[in-house]
Amino acid sequence: MALTIHLDIVSAEQELFSGTCEMVFAPAAGGEVGITPRHSPFITRLKPGEVRAQLPGAEEQSFYVNGGLLEVQPHVVTILSDTGVRAADIDEAAAQKAKEEAERAIADKSATMDFAQAQVQLAEAAAQLQTIQRLRKRISRA
Repeated sequence: MALTIHLDIVSAEQELFSGTCEMVFAPAAGGEVGITPRHSPFITRLKPGEVRAQLPGAEEQSFYVNGGLLEVQPHVVTILSDTGVRAADIDEAAAQKAKEEAERAIADKSATMDFAQAQVQLAEAAAQLQTIQRLRKRISRA
């Protein structure tokens, strides 16, 4: 039997996931991290991106988080995010529209949108679209 670690993914609106995993991948501020059971404890910020949970039996579940905090303990991983959704529930059309609006705001120097806010919106929309693309690739390989 493989070793497992408990994962909790919580957004401000709801609990997205609570269960055991064989491995967790998350978009840490310094780059993607992979967490296995008995991992050394640490805390780090998350950037917008995909969180993947490898469940026992080779099943994998994907989630999108817009950033937040990751806490790792030897037997528990906790992800706290302002917003998060299951990857399969991302509205691709809305993410594409948000990306295009942010790109226009960045290009238009006289736009009413704050430049920094437009950059954040662009990063989040791009991360959502990338999460959708990764999910599609995994589904097509299965």
